[in-house]
Amino acid sequence: MAKLTKEWLYGKDISSLLLRIVLGLSMFYGHGLGKWEMLWGDGAIQFADPLGLGVTLSLGLAVFAEVICALMLVFGLFTRLALIPLIATMAVAVFIFHSGHAFAKIELSLIYLCGFISLLFVGPGRISLDHIIKR
Repeated sequence: MAKLTKEWLYGKDISSLLLRIVLGLSMFYGHGLGKWEMLWGDGAIQFADPLGLGVTLSLGLAVFAEVICALMLVFGLFTRLALIPLIATMAVAVFIFHSGHAFAKIELSLIYLCGFISLLFVGPGRISLDHIIKR
C-alpha cells in the first residue's frame, strides 16, 4: 500500500480528485445512463436537436460526452480532452437549450459547466491515470 505523504495529500490534488469524481459520476448516473438507454433502446428517440444536427446525432454526441467522457473524467484519463465535449454539452444546455428559462432550470447545467471549466484549468491532479501515464 502506498505510503501517505504530505506531498500526496496536497490540497489541489484532493480538490481535483473530488471534483472529477463527483461531477463525473453524477453526470454519468444522473444524465448519461438515461440517454444511453434512449439511444440503444427499442423505443423512438425523443431528444432535443438544438444545433440542427439531427435527433440521433445530437443524442449520440450527448451520450459520448455524458457517458464515455464522464467516466474518463472520473479516472483522470485524458482529462483535458474528455472535458471538451462535456463543456460543449453543458454550454449548449445553458446557452441554447435552457435559454430564456428560469434560473432554476439553468442552475444545474451552469454548475456542471463551471466545474468542468475549472477542471480544464486546474488539470487532473496527481491522483489520476494521467499522472501515472505521464510518469
